[in-house]
Amino acid sequence: MSSMYLSAIRKWLSQSPPIEWADMRLRDLTIGALRQGPIPQHIAIVMDGNRRFARSRQIEVVEGHNRGFEALAQIIEVCYRCGVKVLTVYAFAVDNFKRTRYEVDSLMSLMKLKLTQLSEHGELFQQYGTSVRILGQRDLLGPDLIEAIDHAENLTKDNENAILNICFPYASRNEITKAVRDTVEDYSSPVPQREWAFSQSEIEHKIRTRNLSPQPRKLNETSPSPSNISDTEDSTVESVQPATPPNYAPPAGPKGSSYLSYPDPESITDSTLDDRMYTAGMPPVDLLIRTSGVERLSDFMLWQTHQETEIKFVECMWPEFDLWHFLPVLLEWQWKHRKAGSEEKLDRRRRDKKASKKDQ
Repeated sequence: MSSMYLSAIRKWLSQSPPIEWADMRLRDLTIGALRQGPIPQHIAIVMDGNRRFARSRQIEVVEGHNRGFEALAQIIEVCYRCGVKVLTVYAFAVDNFKRTRYEVDSLMSLMKLKLTQLSEHGELFQQYGTSVRILGQRDLLGPDLIEAIDHAENLTKDNENAILNICFPYASRNEITKAVRDTVEDYSSPVPQREWAFSQSEIEHKIRTRNLSPQPRKLNETSPSPSNISDTEDSTVESVQPATPPNYAPPAGPKGSSYLSYPDPESITDSTLDDRMYTAGMPPVDLLIRTSGVERLSDFMLWQTHQETEIKFVECMWPEFDLWHFLPVLLEWQWKHRKAGSEEKLDRRRRDKKASKKDQ
């Protein structure tokens, strides 16, 4: 029996009322059990395999992408029910513009349709307090799609419990380049300092004028003879003589003028670039998942991943990815997280014991 018929039978069984009720109960119990352990705060997913799924099922490529959006809706609900704060999905890469015009236009239309549906039926995002953000180069999109994006973001902008980042169209190297460019621009712009009542040129002029003006002599004071002036006094007098000519007149600056300084480039840190990324203010990626069995990042979240990010490559295609494919990944992450926490506690106890022995 072909896989297409098996899939149809499986779908028919899953939609029967008893099986559907049992599946929902099992999902609730599974998600409740997952919530008892640590949950990654930021999950990133490369939704790969839509086209291969469509070819294997002998359906249109566009239908494969549509199935992918349906799988995304299920994973969104699972993530936010488990307590994930940020979910970032790779929906369209900048390099995907190299695909056929038909497929690119179909993806743009599908994205616009899903965003319109979100604006009309956003109960899922309102229920979990999720704000939607589209990350990427909007200048590559059409005005009608940009309008749909802005409408969806404005509709959910007040939701503060969770975030859904849809990368469309996105390239991590372009994001990093933009952050560096913005940093250079900010640190090349002068920063106004506090205003003074007088300009610096006025202050210098008054000091020099005071040094040049003769001191008034008292009536009973006699002029010292040249013989009474010591060598020390001569040197002192010479040292206070101004180096500028008596007719020096610096340009007077306007009152209330402000002087500019530039930010110190030595103060640039990784946090400086963090603040200029699309994901500014969000936690780093704890778990990165890619479906379809391909083992590469494909220019996705290169800056947001770090030394503790768990990267998992799953064999199934993205439209097939559901709770039961997601569950082993989360359980493995929880196990490694607990193990790392236990090792850290053990190391801390050892250090405390050594410290107490030295004190004794």
